[in-house]
Amino acid sequence: MLKVQEIRELIKLVDQSSIDEFSYEYEGSKIKMKKHGEVKSVAEHVQQAAPAPAAQPVPAVQEASRPEPKVEAAAVQEVKQEEVQDTSNLHKIVSPMVGTFYASSSPEADAYVKAGSKVSKDSVVCIVEAMKLFNEIEAEVNGEIVEILVKDGQLVEYGQPLFLVKPE
Repeated sequence: MLKVQEIRELIKLVDQSSIDEFSYEYEGSKIKMKKHGEVKSVAEHVQQAAPAPAAQPVPAVQEASRPEPKVEAAAVQEVKQEEVQDTSNLHKIVSPMVGTFYASSSPEADAYVKAGSKVSKDSVVCIVEAMKLFNEIEAEVNGEIVEILVKDGQLVEYGQPLFLVKPE
């Protein structure tokens, strides 16, 4: 079976490439990733057994589809246009991994940054905890925090914007 770090590397490579679907099978382990459409991530371990007389179908693992909220198209387009206008000149600090977002080093400590805080490239802006490892996330640019896009304790995805920064 692949190690977690190897799976993360595969996810990064697939995300940065132009391929839409990736499958990997080795010694009875399977991984399948798709970039577009429904989000599916399948990792299963298949027991090696004596060949069966007829092929057995392997059950697929799928996420339950969530009902889409109904919103008028004009309202959605208007909101998206506002977001594009507001954030076009801002730098997004994104999560480098899947994990839990923490705004401070401990529950009783002050947040690393808040809206209006000045940051430099190497300023720590938050922590993303993944598998009991606490990873400090740096600002990557010099500037001012305009907006914090996630709440303390919220689960975040790989590549999800966490902060908007007005670069200096």
